[in-house]
Amino acid sequence: MICVSTEVMRASDKWTIENICSSKELIERAGKAIFDQVSWKGPAGIICGKGNNAGDGFVVASLLKDHGIDCEIVLLYDDAFSEDGRYFYDICAAKGIPTVPDGDYGKYKTILDCIFGTGFKGEVKEPAKTAIEKINSSSAYVVSADINSGLNGDTGLGDLYVISDLTVSIGTYKYGHFLGHAKTAMKSKVNCDIGIKIIGETKDLE
Repeated sequence: MICVSTEVMRASDKWTIENICSSKELIERAGKAIFDQVSWKGPAGIICGKGNNAGDGFVVASLLKDHGIDCEIVLLYDDAFSEDGRYFYDICAAKGIPTVPDGDYGKYKTILDCIFGTGFKGEVKEPAKTAIEKINSSSAYVVSADINSGLNGDTGLGDLYVISDLTVSIGTYKYGHFLGHAKTAMKSKVNCDIGIKIIGETKDLE
């Protein structure tokens, strides 16, 4: 097992998209990998931020719908779709999956955190701040996609971050999965290889 910096991960994503498969296919693989790691219970809340981080959540929501598990999308930023994110959101909309700006976190049995990705830095601001606080106050089983929102992907540091029962790392682990507040934030973690070719320096976890 290895881990990499967020810079190496971005470069590896880019190389893979340019040489192996499309960005949509990578998002679909990531969402399927997250879906397969969890014993989902409905109703589930899929808490989505911006761009392709949200795209992973939309794929999971679509799969939940296909498997007859009640879910809804909490869309924190309704004007911040990436092209690929919009593609997968439109699939969810076509399937009739409800979207709300602020979910009832107390009713969810499972929550998927797709607010920020590994590139997050700085201070958590609204509306993500309130969403993270509500996630941490809920009684739901909490899953974080790739890394817990609010944590820096390189340092594992953050003033406010999601505390997860399970973190599903995508591609390979990042330094932030082991440093800083990682032990506090992640009760357990697993990495899922989705076919990203790692380009750059790696560190052996052994």
